[in-house]
Amino acid sequence: MNNTLNNTENILDTKISGFHQYILEKPFRLSFVSKNLCNMLGKDISELQSEKHDLYALCVHPADQEKYTDFLQRISVKEQTLSTEYRLIKKDGSVIFVKDCFTTEISESGTMIGSSVLTDITDIKNENNDLHFLNETIPCGFMKYTCEKQPRVTYINKKMIDILRFPEVKDGEMDYLELYKSNIFLMIPMEERRRFSKYLNRVYSSDVPIAGEITLLRCDGTRAHIFGWVTKTINEHGKAEFQTVCMDVTDRHQKRKNTETQRYLKALTDVYDKIFEFNIDSNTVKCLHSNGSPKFKHFEDIAIQIEDAYDKWIRETVVPEDRERVLAFFRDFCQKKLTTQNNQPPMIEYTAQSSSGENRKYKGVFIKVDDSVSFYCCRTMPNTVDANVLMTENSILRENMKELVMRFTDGLAAFEVTADGLVKPLFANDNVCEFFGYTKDEWISLMEKATPLENFVAYSDTAYEDFAELLRNGEAEFTYFDCKSEKERKIKAICSHKEANVMNSRYVMLYYAESTDQKQKENLPENRTVSIRTFGYFDVFVGDIPIAFRNKKAKELFALLVDRKGGYVSSEEAIGFLWEDEPTSTVTLSRYRKVALRLKNTLEEYGISDIIETVDGKRRVIPEKVQCDLYNYLSGKEEYSQLFKGSYLTNYSWAETTLGELSNRDLI
Repeated sequence: MNNTLNNTENILDTKISGFHQYILEKPFRLSFVSKNLCNMLGKDISELQSEKHDLYALCVHPADQEKYTDFLQRISVKEQTLSTEYRLIKKDGSVIFVKDCFTTEISESGTMIGSSVLTDITDIKNENNDLHFLNETIPCGFMKYTCEKQPRVTYINKKMIDILRFPEVKDGEMDYLELYKSNIFLMIPMEERRRFSKYLNRVYSSDVPIAGEITLLRCDGTRAHIFGWVTKTINEHGKAEFQTVCMDVTDRHQKRKNTETQRYLKALTDVYDKIFEFNIDSNTVKCLHSNGSPKFKHFEDIAIQIEDAYDKWIRETVVPEDRERVLAFFRDFCQKKLTTQNNQPPMIEYTAQSSSGENRKYKGVFIKVDDSVSFYCCRTMPNTVDANVLMTENSILRENMKELVMRFTDGLAAFEVTADGLVKPLFANDNVCEFFGYTKDEWISLMEKATPLENFVAYSDTAYEDFAELLRNGEAEFTYFDCKSEKERKIKAICSHKEANVMNSRYVMLYYAESTDQKQKENLPENRTVSIRTFGYFDVFVGDIPIAFRNKKAKELFALLVDRKGGYVSSEEAIGFLWEDEPTSTVTLSRYRKVALRLKNTLEEYGISDIIETVDGKRRVIPEKVQCDLYNYLSGKEEYSQLFKGSYLTNYSWAETTLGELSNRDLI
């Protein structure tokens, strides 16, 4: 019998975590303390057991004292088993989280006795706290859904429910959350479903997550724009499922969209005389740009009902014989009844009274901004058509150009972008073909076929991403090297539609933009000290102003000249560095001459062209006219000895030779 009791005490002392026993009569106090509990708290039995005080309760964290006292009061009322969680402060001051499983019973003497077993849950709590902190600071929506053709949502967290604005279910009302969970495509707008389905198919087949932005349809009919990830995993039942983590970026998206729309609108004002915003949802029209016309100035930037706008605009300005036709055109557009040939934007020609009081021919076009908003843009048509420069021998292309540029005679180039991303050039001035990297004959041959955009722009000095940005935003500005003047000029590009439509082609026109070079020169400091940074990434400064190289190869050529430390670099040598995989030929020599001219023009813009010397086609930097960290370091002066930190011209692979020399020099 004694052996059994001794074994029991050993189990309570060492095998059962944090075991202790309470006498639940005031004053509450411990009647038994296990060695396990002493080890857990780093204390002796005498520091936990007393006849007059509850020394164990003093170990409870101050923030949990009230909670623990209430727990003891509740557990002492009757025989029962309850559990709670709280923190304990160890003798060394550290804090642990415990789960206390407490069982009470009445002893033979009638005293209420409580037996407690503690489980250390510190690691679990810390992990949960980290997750809670993450959820509070970067709240994300999370969903799990099946890999079926019509995926069903199997789990959705509260943040995702908030993003989608599901209402609380009330008696007699439909449970929209359960409805949406039965088919995830109910959360996706119609125009996005095809793209979302393709993403899911790609994730499922390739087992590679996809990240990106997409629009969701909230339960209240509004739209949320989210950025998130979709991945395929195997769930606890061994079945494949999709998981999505996303963040609500609606506000950021709307601000960016508003900014892009304003930039796009600014580009349109360079082309059109008048611009009106038609909002189909609110049935309003607003004059955004009137070019100073007194007939429209009084309701510029004021939204008025469309019918009222017709009275103030069409009935007062359009000639009687065209009035009903123009009214029908606008009414059909607002009722989405307007159809056009060849999927071109809706256009109309009419005669109206100009601000000077004379009747002029106008041509207008509707440009879609989003599902509810479109810009109606119009301009006067020239009395004499000098648009022969825009025409080609091909009658179909000629008709397309007529519709595209609306007899806008100062265009440089135009091309069609089909719904599936193929490009058909329509027209270009002779020297603008160089912008795209084609000869005139090559351009003409491209006009007979459709070419993928990425291939079409492959020979241009402008990156493919910049052209893709043009199609996303509806407008862009590029730097164009004019072969005749051997100067860089800026050209603008606008699309006939701001946003891509799966059914429609879009037309892009390029035209000259005003040069800002003179204004830039005026802002340059009078004391034009040229500072060159080579340790790390390559950059050049005029005073405190960094040079914005518009051509990457021109910047690389300058870096190469700096690397040569004042030595001359021939055309053949430069080509070997700038186009490592291509031999010297008439093509690469032509490219190099353009790059050298662009570098010369850039330095001229900043008033520092004298830092480069050219002799018989060879070029060099004049070290005495620049401040350069490389040259200072190589001077051997003590004040420059710490400039080199182990990196040099990080932008360029050919710089590794000099980097090795610098590293070896540093070791000597």
